[in-house]
Amino acid sequence: MIFNKGKATTDLSETKSVSDLTIKTLYLPKGQYFDKPTKKQWLFLHHTAGWQNPFNTISSWGRDTRGEVATEFVLGGQSVKGNDTTHDGVIVQAFPTGGWGWHLGTGRGTMHSNSVGIEVCCFGQIKDGKTYVNVVADPKQVIELKKPFRGHKFWHNYSDKQLETLKELILYIANRDGIDVRKGLPEMIRQKGIDAFDFCDATYVSKNPGLWNHTNVLRGKVDMYPHPKLIDLLLSL
Repeated sequence: MIFNKGKATTDLSETKSVSDLTIKTLYLPKGQYFDKPTKKQWLFLHHTAGWQNPFNTISSWGRDTRGEVATEFVLGGQSVKGNDTTHDGVIVQAFPTGGWGWHLGTGRGTMHSNSVGIEVCCFGQIKDGKTYVNVVADPKQVIELKKPFRGHKFWHNYSDKQLETLKELILYIANRDGIDVRKGLPEMIRQKGIDAFDFCDATYVSKNPGLWNHTNVLRGKVDMYPHPKLIDLLLSL
């Protein structure tokens, strides 16, 4: 791994395989994450609200001035323009196992330090055929939900490859860190259906380790949304 002028760079040959799962590495510079290992109890799912390239996402974290704001893993996707699938399903690790970064936007430090975060590359909500930064979305990249989620019915689609890889990554983390990923959001989906994605109570989540969404701890967030195939994935764990 090479660090150059505070920017994270990578040798793409630097990968590791765990069973059938391939994880590439692009470690952030020191000072952009906390490198003191902690015992993980939670796994949180996010989406990036941005482009499809996971390497660019991590590189942007390395260049910003926010400090230790990051997730351990970023999962690539398809371009919202429909013109690039190069990074679809590519997993990139942003810092060494055991480290952590601020990623929840809450004041509950234990959930930050004792959790693993996965960012799924996705622009999120689509309005009038455009992303929130006015990029025109390819209609094939847009999914319409039966019920609006947090005021939005149209969303940048999570790809099949993303979701297949996401399941493998969740199970890998569960085994690696001893997190019961059947607890939390999957359990709540069985009780509340899709309304479980809209459930928001950071205090409750802090007392109930497991697998959760960013929306479950912060009302202003929309990641991740209740994609039907994502729901099936979570219920299959």
